[in-house]
Amino acid sequence: MSLDESRFASLADPLLERIGDAVEDAREDAEADLHAGILTLTLPGIGQYVINKHSPNREIWLSSPKSGAHHFGWKDESWISTRDATVELLSLIKAEIGVAV
Repeated sequence: MSLDESRFASLADPLLERIGDAVEDAREDAEADLHAGILTLTLPGIGQYVINKHSPNREIWLSSPKSGAHHFGWKDESWISTRDATVELLSLIKAEIGVAV
């Protein structure tokens, strides 16, 4: 399903907020900073994650200190990797950070 800009924003904006809140709630040592569609998670002992909206492609991009760069598109009601359909954004975050969103 191709998303228009409004639908993309209505999915992506709350998602970034949810991820930041969940990580800060679950890990007292975590810092989450959301600004202009870019969520930066700083996790002592792990590193820094950057999760951002990429509006031109209607994707969520993730930069991970553990697994590198990923791009996720909206498919079947989930954010699925554009390179490997077995990788889902929230599952990857849970596996790497240990936080369910």
